[in-house]
Amino acid sequence: MISIILLSGFGIISLFAGFLKSKRILLPMALLFLVVVFGVNLFDWDQNQSYFSNMLTIDNFAVAFTGIMVLSTLLILPFTQHYITRNDENVGELYALILFSLVGAIMMVSYNNMLMLFIGIEILSIAMYVFAGSDKGSMRSAEAALKYFLMGSFFTGILLFGIVMIYGATGTFNIAEIAGSAEAMGTAGVNNIMFMLGVLMIIIGISFKVSAAPFHFWTPDVYEGTPTVWTAYMSTVVKTAGVAAFYKLMDSAFAASYGSWMPTLVAIIVLTLLIGNVGAVVQQSMKRMLAYSSISHAGYLLMTLLAFNEFSQSAILFYSFAYSTASIAAFGVLQLVARQRQSENYEAFNGLGKTNPLLAFAVSVSMLSLAGIPMTAGFFGKFFVFSALVEQPNMMWMIVVAVILAAVGVYYYFRVIITMYLHPVAEGHSPIKSTSFINIMLIIISVLTILLGIAPALLSDVL
Repeated sequence: MISIILLSGFGIISLFAGFLKSKRILLPMALLFLVVVFGVNLFDWDQNQSYFSNMLTIDNFAVAFTGIMVLSTLLILPFTQHYITRNDENVGELYALILFSLVGAIMMVSYNNMLMLFIGIEILSIAMYVFAGSDKGSMRSAEAALKYFLMGSFFTGILLFGIVMIYGATGTFNIAEIAGSAEAMGTAGVNNIMFMLGVLMIIIGISFKVSAAPFHFWTPDVYEGTPTVWTAYMSTVVKTAGVAAFYKLMDSAFAASYGSWMPTLVAIIVLTLLIGNVGAVVQQSMKRMLAYSSISHAGYLLMTLLAFNEFSQSAILFYSFAYSTASIAAFGVLQLVARQRQSENYEAFNGLGKTNPLLAFAVSVSMLSLAGIPMTAGFFGKFFVFSALVEQPNMMWMIVVAVILAAVGVYYYFRVIITMYLHPVAEGHSPIKSTSFINIMLIIISVLTILLGIAPALLSDVL
């Protein structure tokens, strides 16, 4: 709870700091704010405190995912340096929105009441709509913001309708009481029909938020049009919050009706893995490839929702962080390359291994991790997800499907590495300029990715 209060206060301070003539203080200030929040969050470990009449509970699950999201934001912020360099007049508002959106993300992983979940989703979503359209000189950015807002509003309505139907069937928004009502309800009657329709609508609404198929159609266009640094935020922090909230809801509120909603979720997961991996293969733009990659990784994360056991929470936590670090490095270097070479296609990375060895190394580590290659965090991320699912009877076939489609992913991830190291530097392509701060951050991310690939217990044993 203290984290939420601090982020709200720090967001207001960032808004007022945006009026300063020099914007150079804003980035160090935002980094300091996040370090403070990260430290304060750790003090909530093992406290299990409830607030607002038990609508919000800060337990170890919430603390762990809050730490992952704050740390991911810390890793993303250095890539906003260009806003400071050009003295962008709106940069104060952008940093404030980051902090405010984290408030919504924390509410999504600590809710005990579905109204609190809905409020958290909306706080986070509104900030994302602004980020999508923050490049006011770009038609692509305006198009991305409009698409995201219109489709997001539509699916928010579906989600809210589902929450209302659950309330109509159970008479409560509290997830523990909903679980009790679901157990007592049986499998027949008007209330059960209303309850299952509500569950279906909630699955659809949250599937849109985490870009799961067939509700993924906004993802490639929105990711492509959104400024790259905010695309990184969408694909990491937002996805982590969405999947954690989804898992908590299905585990704590709807576990009693697992047999009814499980086939729907299985279909969504298989479709997400298939569309994400196959769609990424045919892309020529690295940014769109990473968008489809994000869709496929949503499928792997959602696999844990089919297995509520002692491995599943740790699997989500580890996979979320492994995926986040790899994606941040990939999007961060993509932003540098695209700004200086005016292209997001694979060709812009030609010869990067010769002109910028550090950037190429960081991208290579991130691609290997996303592909799930051993000695990277991504390998153990997939291993823990499969380990959680193998405990579930009759789910071995899904692991086989996931492994086959993961092999498809190796093709488009290695395509980037081959382009950087085996293709000649295009004529007129000078070395990419990068700041020392960004270089240090890329080294830290790469080290984290390799370290967790060697010693995964550093994170996997947290929950």
